[in-house]
Order: sequence, then structure tokens, then C-alpha cells
Amino acid sequence: MSINIAIDGPAGAGKSTIAKAAAKKFGFIYVDTGALYRSIAYYAINHGADTKNAEQVIAMLNDITPELKYINGVQHVFVNGEDVSNKIRTPEVSMGASNVSAIPAVRDFLFELQRRIARENNVVMDGRDIGTVVLPDAELKIYLTASAEERARRRHVELIEKGENVSFEEVLADVNQRDYNDMHREIAPLKQAEDAVLCDTTEVDLQGAIDMLCGIIEDKTGAKPRGN
Repeated sequence: MSINIAIDGPAGAGKSTIAKAAAKKFGFIYVDTGALYRSIAYYAINHGADTKNAEQVIAMLNDITPELKYINGVQHVFVNGEDVSNKIRTPEVSMGASNVSAIPAVRDFLFELQRRIARENNVVMDGRDIGTVVLPDAELKIYLTASAEERARRRHVELIEKGENVSFEEVLADVNQRDYNDMHREIAPLKQAEDAVLCDTTEVDLQGAIDMLCGIIEDKTGAKPRGN
């Protein structure tokens, strides 16, 4: 019987980094569902589609084969055999992912892939609707968040370190827009599941957030860190 840990939360809350570290600590597989939506957006953008146009995106779905592969324990995202792990992390693809995730056909397209991975493995899966829609029966649901300003600050530092010329105000506006889009879409809007544990990382650093999450996992599921 596999253990499923569902982590939801807004853009820039550090879900991927924190969930990835927790999965490694417990020997679980980390599943970044946002990367799957990014892969759809990446393909659509590179093939001239408007990610806000459902018809254009849907018409491409049969041509897209997204995959998550684990290479030396690290998740890589592939689209039609191409490793796009780094290419899907641009602001343009981020907004495109928010757009395509509002399209019901895209969600259906990725839904079974996500559930199959969870059925077959102990997973830490993060996204926007994991605890509410994808894995409603997960052993543990966590809503991971931080203030919009703190999430924008973290994202701005990350982009500057990558050499991107972007202002804090632009990043904050992007964070707020994504929050609005994710929380107000008709299909599976972002919200905290009723039985989810709230984990607010505004006042803690990355290691503090990882320790907080790992403590909750150990306490609520009985899972033990590898080596213990």
C-alpha cells in the first residue's frame, strides 16, 4: 500500500524545492505536477498556440507526450523525448502553465498519469489541486504557502541569479496575477482542502520550511526518514 502526500499551494511558495527535499529524506518519489502543465505550455508556445485559447491547445494534445523520468534520483521532464527540465522555468512558460491548467481537457489529459504514478509509488506530489482533486484520499494533505510579497522576493532573487533582467514589482505583479488565475478558474481552483495541514513559510528560511514539512510528515504518517 503506497503512501501519498499531497501538497498544494500558490505559485512561488517553494513547493517544488521543499517537497523534493522531503521526498528525498523519506525515500519517496517526488512528483512535480506543475512541471507537467509547464510542459504542455512549453509545447504550445513553441508551436505558435495562444495558451489562453483552449481550442488551439486542445488541438495539440494528441501530439504531446509528457514524461517524468528519474535520473540519478532527480526528476527530469521530457516532452516527446526532449529533456525540457530547464526550458520550462521561464516567466512566459509559467504564465502559460497557469493558462493551460484552466482548460478541462488538459487537466483530464494529465490526470491519469498523475494518479498512476501515485498508485504505484510512495509519493510526495505537489500542485494546485492535488489534495482536492487528484489525490483526495491521500494519507496527508498539506497547504504550503507564504505571503505574496515573500514569494515574489524569493522568485526575484532566483531570476536575478539566472541573469534575468526583471524588477521586483514585475515579479510581484506576476505572482498576484497567477494567484488570481489559480484561485478563480472554473475547474479545480486552488484552495486549501478541508483536512489539509496549513504550513506557512513566510517567516522561515528554506531549511526551516523543509524541517517543518518533514516533521509534519513523520508525525502524521509514521513514515521514518531513510537511515532512521
